[in-house]
Amino acid sequence: MGSSNLELIFDSVGHFGRYQIFLYFICAFQNISCGIHYLASVFLSVSPQHTCRPPGNVSQVLFQDLSTWQLEDIWTQFSVGREDRILVQLQDGEIWELTSCQRFRRDDQSSLDYEYSGQKSSFPCLDGYIYDRSKWLSTVVTQWDLVCNREWFGRLIQPTFMFGVLLGAVIFGYLSDRAGRRLVLWASSTGVFLFGIAAAFTFDYYSFIVARFLLAISGSGYLVVVFVYVTEFVGMKSRTWASIHLHSFFAFGTMVVALTGYFVRTWWIYQIVLSSVTVPFVLCCWMLPETPFWLISGGKYEEAQKVIDTMAKWNRTRPCKLSEILSLDHDGSAGCLGFYTFSLNSVHLGGSEYLNLFLMGVVEIPAYVLVCLGMDRVGRRNILIFSLLSSAVTSGVIMVIPKDYHVWLVVASMAGKFFIGAAFGLIYLYTAELYPTIVRSLAVGSGSTVGRVGSIVAPLCIYLSSVWIFMPQLLVGTLALVSGVLTFLLPETLRRPLTTTWEETEKESSSGKLLSTTSNTVLENVTVENSEDSSLNK
Repeated sequence: MGSSNLELIFDSVGHFGRYQIFLYFICAFQNISCGIHYLASVFLSVSPQHTCRPPGNVSQVLFQDLSTWQLEDIWTQFSVGREDRILVQLQDGEIWELTSCQRFRRDDQSSLDYEYSGQKSSFPCLDGYIYDRSKWLSTVVTQWDLVCNREWFGRLIQPTFMFGVLLGAVIFGYLSDRAGRRLVLWASSTGVFLFGIAAAFTFDYYSFIVARFLLAISGSGYLVVVFVYVTEFVGMKSRTWASIHLHSFFAFGTMVVALTGYFVRTWWIYQIVLSSVTVPFVLCCWMLPETPFWLISGGKYEEAQKVIDTMAKWNRTRPCKLSEILSLDHDGSAGCLGFYTFSLNSVHLGGSEYLNLFLMGVVEIPAYVLVCLGMDRVGRRNILIFSLLSSAVTSGVIMVIPKDYHVWLVVASMAGKFFIGAAFGLIYLYTAELYPTIVRSLAVGSGSTVGRVGSIVAPLCIYLSSVWIFMPQLLVGTLALVSGVLTFLLPETLRRPLTTTWEETEKESSSGKLLSTTSNTVLENVTVENSEDSSLNK
């Protein structure tokens, strides 16, 4: 059936009436939970200052000019990025020098002097570590000692999660096109809740990684399918705003992470609190119907008619008969890398890491407003090009700001997140409009999969700052520039209805014309020759 004719359904029952609004906010609320889990590792895997634990009870501690009785009292004197030595005397008289990853026993134990030129023996940190707990009582790093020679285990937490996101986009995108949008939304949202809670009660590092990996697959599946779900339930007149602002709820999730991290400083409690956000959706998801687009593409006309009737009843509009609509048919990654690099790097900009991350979430909201205002006026492609090229320029600006000017670094990073967030939000809708219903979820999922390669690289990209402080900005800026130039080759989809089959998509591409929708008055006055189409009785 023609895509322009399907838009007549929305002309009749409403493009974004009460029924669509009800479904929209149920779905959008779960996006908050997805945004939470995608960035939870910012504080979940914090690596605090630490030092080797001495092999016995401490009687005296000496650190620079500070003398105390407890090791926990020396953290305020530590300098970031400097290998500090802590001198301790044990109750048996032994004198040890402690560093973050090694400890040394002095052969001469006659005096507790900070400067020492005598012989000393080196030992690994076999008794564990002592951590600075002034900011976090416990994190995944402190739970399983993911420091020193085990530091890379901690660095794998976010890339492993993003690899799960990559797989989830492909798996659930495919299943959504075959089994339906609603079933996938049920399954993925339930998985987000169960695996989110399970991650908090894991007994070792490996079970934690597995739980987070399955959580990522579920969350990614939901994000891909819910975007298609909302796109297919909203008419063309409201589709841009409704679809783009789904990402605003994801941004709220980023803010929730910052606020929760500020108030909850124990990692497993923090994980439980964040996972509980999914509960309202799990209780309400059974109310979600299947989309008319998917039902019609599968020949399930009677079920589609019931959904359309319900929509008309809620919206208090005139019922729309599918038989009449059918009779009118006479024809038959760059964004992800930048997005997560700006977000994950926010805690390294100086000042309050909680405020920085919160602002990275706040700045997404006006970015999506800009997208909505611009893409319906100048087109999807032009806004995407503008956003990508502006992000490239902003990355270059960040590289020339001295690292001591952390306020300006935050402002510039917010600008970069603004532009890359605009591109990130637009790409989903743009992809959904380019492909027909029968493969729409798979197309969005596949595009998301390619983008997740950037998401996997983003945490590792942050660590490259130790090689050169501006390496993350250089990579993001270069890819944004290349992507912006390549976008000139893409077609425009402004004011084009969603297509249902490949034939419709190929016909529109070959004609080079945008299909227009028929107005509601035409639908009301149409003369139908075969009002009882036999195909509806299958």
